[in-house]
Amino acid sequence: MAAAKMSVAELEKFLREEFPQAFSDGDITIESADGETCLLRRRYDERMLRPGGTVSGPTLMAMADFAMYVVLLSAIGPVGLAVTTNLNINFLRKGLPGQDVLAAARLLKLGKRLAVGEVNLLSGSSPDPIAHVTATYSIPNT
Repeated sequence: MAAAKMSVAELEKFLREEFPQAFSDGDITIESADGETCLLRRRYDERMLRPGGTVSGPTLMAMADFAMYVVLLSAIGPVGLAVTTNLNINFLRKGLPGQDVLAAARLLKLGKRLAVGEVNLLSGSSPDPIAHVTATYSIPNT
């Protein structure tokens, strides 16, 4: 396993300072990050729901994208300008109201300029993913 370039505490500090619009209200917590994987939790809030009482697609896409950003930063360090170049999501089942959403991200390939990873989104304590995401990030020259 590759050593993480940023600890959870360092990631949280960096994100609060550099990306407060996504990480300042306490809705999302980083439960773990080790340079190859991370686990994020978004606390349930009824603003996450779409009509019909299911967790909305935009909520899930944002959570997956943020999880990829966190796992990438844990691997490469504080490179704020790393950006998403592709994100593909498959919605597998309904995310239930009242349940936190967890994002388990994993880097599949880390190169000099591109990183590819996957994210499984989970609802509460169920082991069955509600969505599966693959994403590619562009890493700027540092």
